[in-house]
Amino acid sequence: MMKVLVIYTGGTIGMVPSDQGYVPVSGFHDRVLEQLGSAADQLPEYDLVELDRLIDSANVVPQDWCEIARTLERHWAQYDGFVVLHGTDTMAYTASALSFMLRGIDKPVILTGSQIPLAELRNDALDNLITSLMLAASGEIHEVCVYFNGRLLRGNRARKVRSTGFDAFDSPNCPWLGQVGIHIDLRHDLLLPAGTPDFCIPQLDPSAVVALSVFPGMPARLIESALDDPRVRGLVLQTYGVGNPPDADLALIGALEQACARGVAVLNVTQCHQGAVSQGAYATGATLNRIGVIPGSDLTPEAAFTKLHLLLAQDLFGEQLSDALSHPLCGECA
Repeated sequence: MMKVLVIYTGGTIGMVPSDQGYVPVSGFHDRVLEQLGSAADQLPEYDLVELDRLIDSANVVPQDWCEIARTLERHWAQYDGFVVLHGTDTMAYTASALSFMLRGIDKPVILTGSQIPLAELRNDALDNLITSLMLAASGEIHEVCVYFNGRLLRGNRARKVRSTGFDAFDSPNCPWLGQVGIHIDLRHDLLLPAGTPDFCIPQLDPSAVVALSVFPGMPARLIESALDDPRVRGLVLQTYGVGNPPDADLALIGALEQACARGVAVLNVTQCHQGAVSQGAYATGATLNRIGVIPGSDLTPEAAFTKLHLLLAQDLFGEQLSDALSHPLCGECA
Protein backbone atom coordinates (compact mmCIF):
# COMPACT_ATOMS: atom_id res chain seq x y z
CA MET A 1 0.00 0.00 0.00
CA MET A 2 1.23 3.46 -0.91
CA LYS A 3 2.11 5.72 2.01
CA VAL A 4 2.21 9.53 1.83
CA LEU A 5 3.88 12.14 4.01
CA VAL A 6 2.00 15.42 4.44
CA ILE A 7 4.17 18.40 5.42
CA TYR A 8 2.21 21.28 6.93
CA THR A 9 4.13 24.55 6.56
CA GLY A 10 1.34 26.98 7.45
CA GLY A 11 -0.80 29.04 5.10
CA THR A 12 -4.52 29.72 4.86
CA ILE A 13 -5.47 26.04 4.77
CA GLY A 14 -4.62 25.58 8.46
CA MET A 15 -5.35 29.06 9.79
CA VAL A 16 -7.89 29.94 12.46
CA PRO A 17 -9.51 33.29 13.28
CA SER A 18 -7.85 35.59 15.82
CA ASP A 19 -8.30 39.20 16.95
CA GLN A 20 -5.69 40.17 14.33
CA GLY A 21 -7.24 38.10 11.52
CA TYR A 22 -6.43 34.58 10.33
CA VAL A 23 -3.20 33.11 11.74
CA PRO A 24 -1.46 29.73 11.22
CA VAL A 25 -1.59 27.44 14.26
CA SER A 26 -0.47 23.91 15.09
CA GLY A 27 -2.82 20.97 15.51
CA PHE A 28 -3.85 20.82 11.84
CA HIS A 29 -4.11 17.03 11.77
CA ASP A 30 -6.69 17.01 14.55
CA ARG A 31 -8.79 19.51 12.61
CA VAL A 32 -8.57 17.35 9.48
CA LEU A 33 -9.73 14.24 11.35
CA GLU A 34 -12.58 16.20 12.91
CA GLN A 35 -13.78 17.29 9.46
CA LEU A 36 -13.41 13.85 7.89
CA GLY A 37 -14.92 11.74 10.64
CA SER A 38 -15.24 8.09 9.63
CA ALA A 39 -14.40 8.97 6.00
CA ALA A 40 -10.74 9.30 7.05
CA ASP A 41 -10.43 5.51 6.65
CA GLN A 42 -11.01 5.89 2.90
CA LEU A 43 -7.92 8.05 2.39
CA PRO A 44 -4.52 6.73 1.36
CA GLU A 45 -2.33 5.90 4.34
CA TYR A 46 -0.45 9.00 5.45
CA ASP A 47 1.54 10.66 8.21
CA LEU A 48 1.56 14.39 8.89
CA VAL A 49 4.43 16.50 10.20
CA GLU A 50 4.37 20.21 10.98
CA LEU A 51 7.29 22.57 10.54
CA ASP A 52 8.50 24.09 13.80
CA ARG A 53 7.85 27.60 12.47
CA LEU A 54 4.44 27.76 10.81
CA ILE A 55 4.28 30.68 8.41
CA ASP A 56 1.93 32.88 6.49
CA SER A 57 3.40 32.36 3.03
CA ALA A 58 3.77 36.12 2.53
CA ASN A 59 6.65 35.77 5.01
CA VAL A 60 8.45 32.98 3.14
CA VAL A 61 12.19 33.50 2.62
CA PRO A 62 14.65 31.38 0.58
CA GLN A 63 15.78 29.51 3.69
CA ASP A 64 12.22 28.16 4.02
CA TRP A 65 12.51 26.50 0.60
CA CYS A 66 15.64 24.76 1.85
CA GLU A 67 13.95 23.62 5.07
CA ILE A 68 11.07 22.08 3.14
CA ALA A 69 13.49 20.41 0.71
CA ARG A 70 15.58 19.01 3.56
CA THR A 71 12.42 17.66 5.22
CA LEU A 72 11.54 15.89 1.97
CA GLU A 73 15.07 14.54 1.62
CA ARG A 74 15.09 13.18 5.19
CA HIS A 75 11.88 11.23 4.62
CA TRP A 76 12.35 10.34 0.95
CA ALA A 77 13.06 6.64 1.41
CA GLN A 78 10.19 6.04 3.84
CA TYR A 79 7.29 7.31 1.71
CA ASP A 80 5.88 6.82 -1.78
CA GLY A 81 4.63 10.37 -2.24
CA PHE A 82 4.52 13.76 -0.56
CA VAL A 83 2.02 16.58 -0.06
CA VAL A 84 3.24 20.02 1.00
CA LEU A 85 0.53 22.24 2.51
CA HIS A 86 1.50 25.84 1.80
CA GLY A 87 0.03 29.32 1.64
CA THR A 88 -1.10 30.43 -1.80
CA ASP A 89 0.69 33.79 -1.99
CA THR A 90 4.14 32.31 -2.59
CA MET A 91 3.27 28.72 -3.45
CA ALA A 92 4.52 29.16 -7.03
CA TYR A 93 7.91 30.33 -5.72
CA THR A 94 8.24 27.35 -3.38
CA ALA A 95 7.08 24.87 -6.03
CA SER A 96 9.62 26.28 -8.48
CA ALA A 97 12.44 26.24 -5.94
CA LEU A 98 11.69 22.64 -4.93
CA SER A 99 11.69 21.54 -8.56
CA PHE A 100 15.26 22.82 -8.96
CA MET A 101 16.46 21.33 -5.67
CA LEU A 102 14.83 17.92 -6.22
CA ARG A 103 15.67 17.16 -9.83
CA GLY A 104 15.21 13.74 -11.38
CA ILE A 105 12.81 12.58 -8.68
CA ASP A 106 10.94 9.29 -8.88
CA LYS A 107 8.01 10.20 -6.61
CA PRO A 108 5.32 12.91 -6.57
CA VAL A 109 5.64 16.09 -4.54
CA ILE A 110 2.27 17.86 -4.60
CA LEU A 111 1.89 21.38 -3.22
CA THR A 112 -1.59 22.54 -2.31
CA GLY A 113 -3.41 24.91 0.00
CA SER A 114 -6.70 26.75 0.01
CA GLN A 115 -8.37 30.12 -0.31
CA ILE A 116 -10.63 29.48 2.71
CA PRO A 117 -9.31 27.76 5.86
CA LEU A 118 -10.34 24.24 6.78
CA ALA A 119 -11.72 25.73 10.01
CA GLU A 120 -14.53 27.44 8.07
CA LEU A 121 -17.72 25.52 7.25
CA ARG A 122 -17.58 26.45 3.55
CA ASN A 123 -14.06 25.88 2.28
CA ASP A 124 -11.97 24.60 -0.59
CA ALA A 125 -9.38 23.13 1.76
CA LEU A 126 -10.77 19.63 2.20
CA ASP A 127 -11.12 18.81 -1.49
CA ASN A 128 -7.65 20.16 -2.31
CA LEU A 129 -6.14 18.08 0.50
CA ILE A 130 -8.01 14.86 -0.30
CA THR A 131 -7.26 15.01 -4.03
CA SER A 132 -3.61 15.88 -3.40
CA LEU A 133 -3.32 12.81 -1.16
CA MET A 134 -4.78 10.64 -3.92
CA LEU A 135 -2.42 12.12 -6.51
CA ALA A 136 0.56 11.62 -4.21
CA ALA A 137 -0.43 7.98 -3.72
CA SER A 138 -1.06 7.32 -7.42
CA GLY A 139 2.48 6.23 -8.29
CA GLU A 140 2.08 7.94 -11.67
CA ILE A 141 3.72 11.33 -11.03
CA HIS A 142 7.46 11.92 -10.74
CA GLU A 143 7.84 15.66 -10.33
CA VAL A 144 6.95 18.68 -8.23
CA CYS A 145 3.39 19.82 -8.96
CA VAL A 146 0.77 22.24 -7.72
CA TYR A 147 -2.74 20.88 -7.32
CA PHE A 148 -5.56 23.37 -6.88
CA ASN A 149 -9.28 23.30 -7.67
CA GLY A 150 -9.24 20.44 -10.15
CA ARG A 151 -6.00 21.41 -11.89
CA LEU A 152 -2.69 19.58 -11.68
CA LEU A 153 0.08 21.93 -12.79
CA ARG A 154 3.83 21.60 -13.22
CA GLY A 155 5.22 23.33 -10.16
CA ASN A 156 7.73 25.50 -11.97
CA ARG A 157 5.11 26.59 -14.51
CA ALA A 158 2.39 27.47 -12.02
CA ARG A 159 1.32 31.00 -11.14
CA LYS A 160 -1.26 32.43 -8.78
CA VAL A 161 -3.58 34.20 -11.20
CA ARG A 162 -6.57 35.08 -8.99
CA SER A 163 -6.50 36.60 -5.53
CA THR A 164 -9.88 35.34 -4.31
CA GLY A 165 -11.25 32.72 -6.74
CA PHE A 166 -11.02 29.02 -6.00
CA ASP A 167 -9.40 28.63 -9.44
CA ALA A 168 -6.45 30.60 -8.11
CA PHE A 169 -3.68 28.81 -10.03
CA ASP A 170 -2.92 28.26 -13.69
CA SER A 171 0.07 27.56 -15.91
CA PRO A 172 -0.34 29.99 -18.83
CA ASN A 173 2.63 28.68 -20.82
CA CYS A 174 2.17 24.96 -20.16
CA PRO A 175 -0.84 22.65 -20.51
CA TRP A 176 -2.29 21.26 -17.30
CA LEU A 177 -0.73 17.93 -16.34
CA GLY A 178 -4.08 16.67 -15.15
CA GLN A 179 -7.69 17.61 -14.60
CA VAL A 180 -9.90 16.36 -11.80
CA GLY A 181 -13.65 16.07 -12.01
CA ILE A 182 -15.62 12.86 -11.64
CA HIS A 183 -12.40 11.14 -12.71
CA ILE A 184 -8.74 11.99 -12.25
CA ASP A 185 -7.38 12.40 -15.77
CA LEU A 186 -3.60 12.69 -16.07
CA ARG A 187 -1.72 13.77 -19.19
CA HIS A 188 0.88 11.01 -19.20
CA ASP A 189 2.36 12.42 -22.40
CA LEU A 190 3.30 15.60 -20.51
CA LEU A 191 4.41 14.18 -17.16
CA LEU A 192 8.15 13.96 -16.58
CA PRO A 193 9.56 10.41 -16.50
CA ALA A 194 10.90 8.93 -13.29
CA GLY A 195 14.57 9.65 -12.84
CA THR A 196 17.35 9.15 -10.34
CA PRO A 197 16.86 11.67 -7.52
CA ASP A 198 19.52 14.38 -7.51
CA PHE A 199 19.02 16.49 -4.41
CA CYS A 200 20.89 19.80 -4.46
CA ILE A 201 19.96 21.90 -1.43
CA PRO A 202 22.52 24.69 -1.12
CA GLN A 203 22.75 27.51 1.37
CA LEU A 204 20.83 30.41 -0.15
CA ASP A 205 21.74 34.05 0.42
CA PRO A 206 18.45 36.00 0.39
CA SER A 207 20.36 39.06 -0.84
CA ALA A 208 21.75 37.32 -3.92
CA VAL A 209 18.85 37.96 -6.32
CA VAL A 210 16.55 40.93 -6.82
CA ALA A 211 13.64 41.47 -9.21
CA LEU A 212 12.54 44.64 -10.97
CA SER A 213 9.76 45.36 -13.43
CA VAL A 214 10.27 48.13 -15.97
CA PHE A 215 7.65 50.86 -16.25
CA PRO A 216 7.26 54.07 -18.25
CA GLY A 217 9.69 56.65 -16.93
CA MET A 218 11.62 54.16 -14.79
CA PRO A 219 14.71 55.98 -13.48
CA ALA A 220 18.12 54.35 -13.86
CA ARG A 221 18.77 54.98 -10.17
CA LEU A 222 16.30 52.22 -9.27
CA ILE A 223 18.52 49.67 -10.99
CA GLU A 224 21.67 51.24 -9.58
CA SER A 225 20.23 51.24 -6.07
CA ALA A 226 18.98 47.65 -6.31
CA LEU A 227 22.41 46.45 -7.44
CA ASP A 228 24.45 48.65 -5.11
CA ASP A 229 24.76 45.86 -2.52
CA PRO A 230 27.82 43.75 -3.47
CA ARG A 231 25.95 40.64 -2.29
CA VAL A 232 23.53 41.00 -5.22
CA ARG A 233 24.67 38.65 -7.98
CA GLY A 234 21.51 38.34 -10.04
CA LEU A 235 18.64 40.47 -11.35
CA VAL A 236 15.36 39.22 -12.80
CA LEU A 237 14.22 42.00 -15.12
CA GLN A 238 10.60 41.95 -16.24
CA THR A 239 10.31 43.82 -19.53
CA TYR A 240 7.53 44.64 -21.97
CA GLY A 241 6.10 42.19 -24.50
CA VAL A 242 8.68 39.86 -26.04
CA GLY A 243 11.48 41.28 -23.92
CA ASN A 244 11.70 44.95 -24.77
CA PRO A 245 13.22 47.55 -22.42
CA PRO A 246 12.96 51.35 -22.80
CA ASP A 247 16.19 51.47 -24.83
CA ALA A 248 15.89 55.20 -25.55
CA ASP A 249 16.80 55.77 -21.89
CA LEU A 250 20.57 55.59 -22.24
CA ALA A 251 21.14 55.93 -18.49
CA LEU A 252 18.94 52.93 -17.77
CA ILE A 253 20.61 50.81 -20.46
CA GLY A 254 23.97 52.01 -19.18
CA ALA A 255 23.11 50.85 -15.65
CA LEU A 256 22.23 47.40 -16.98
CA GLU A 257 25.39 47.28 -19.09
CA GLN A 258 27.56 48.17 -16.10
CA ALA A 259 25.86 45.47 -14.04
CA CYS A 260 26.51 42.83 -16.70
CA ALA A 261 30.11 44.00 -17.07
CA ARG A 262 30.84 43.46 -13.38
CA GLY A 263 29.36 39.97 -13.42
CA VAL A 264 25.77 40.45 -12.29
CA ALA A 265 23.55 37.94 -14.11
CA VAL A 266 20.59 39.84 -15.60
CA LEU A 267 17.77 37.51 -16.66
CA ASN A 268 15.05 38.96 -18.91
CA VAL A 269 11.46 37.69 -18.62
CA THR A 270 8.23 39.13 -19.96
CA GLN A 271 5.67 41.04 -17.91
CA CYS A 272 2.94 39.40 -19.99
CA HIS A 273 0.72 36.78 -18.43
CA GLN A 274 1.39 34.46 -21.37
CA GLY A 275 4.16 34.25 -23.94
CA ALA A 276 7.93 34.30 -24.08
CA VAL A 277 10.91 36.57 -24.47
CA SER A 278 12.28 36.77 -28.00
CA GLN A 279 15.20 39.06 -27.30
CA GLY A 280 16.07 40.78 -30.56
CA ALA A 281 12.73 40.48 -32.34
CA TYR A 282 12.68 44.29 -32.00
CA ALA A 283 15.62 46.65 -32.00
CA THR A 284 14.86 47.57 -28.39
CA GLY A 285 15.33 43.97 -27.30
CA ALA A 286 18.47 43.58 -29.41
CA THR A 287 20.06 46.19 -27.16
CA LEU A 288 19.90 43.68 -24.32
CA ASN A 289 21.67 41.06 -26.44
CA ARG A 290 24.49 43.52 -27.05
CA ILE A 291 25.09 44.27 -23.37
CA GLY A 292 24.91 40.66 -22.17
CA VAL A 293 21.41 40.28 -20.71
CA ILE A 294 20.27 36.63 -20.67
CA PRO A 295 16.93 35.89 -22.43
CA GLY A 296 14.56 33.97 -20.16
CA SER A 297 12.38 32.27 -22.78
CA ASP A 298 8.93 31.59 -21.26
CA LEU A 299 10.07 31.27 -17.65
CA THR A 300 7.55 32.55 -15.14
CA PRO A 301 8.89 35.31 -12.89
CA GLU A 302 8.73 32.86 -9.98
CA ALA A 303 10.70 30.17 -11.82
CA ALA A 304 13.21 32.74 -13.08
CA PHE A 305 13.79 34.10 -9.57
CA THR A 306 14.23 30.71 -7.92
CA LYS A 307 16.27 29.18 -10.75
CA LEU A 308 18.68 32.11 -10.68
CA HIS A 309 18.96 31.78 -6.89
CA LEU A 310 19.75 28.06 -7.05
CA LEU A 311 22.27 28.29 -9.89
CA LEU A 312 24.13 31.19 -8.28
CA ALA A 313 24.26 29.22 -5.02
CA GLN A 314 25.99 26.46 -6.99
CA ASP A 315 28.64 29.02 -8.02
CA LEU A 316 27.77 28.95 -11.71
CA PHE A 317 28.81 32.07 -13.60
CA GLY A 318 29.54 33.36 -17.08
CA GLU A 319 28.75 31.15 -20.05
CA GLN A 320 27.93 28.16 -17.86
CA LEU A 321 25.32 30.14 -15.92
CA SER A 322 23.86 31.68 -19.08
CA ASP A 323 23.55 28.26 -20.70
CA ALA A 324 21.84 26.74 -17.64
CA LEU A 325 19.38 29.64 -17.43
CA SER A 326 18.53 29.41 -21.13
CA HIS A 327 17.79 25.67 -21.21
CA PRO A 328 15.23 23.60 -19.28
CA LEU A 329 16.48 21.65 -16.28
CA CYS A 330 13.15 20.11 -15.26
CA GLY A 331 10.46 21.30 -17.65
CA GLU A 332 10.42 24.93 -16.52
CA CYS A 333 10.77 26.49 -19.98
CA ALA A 334 10.42 25.65 -23.65
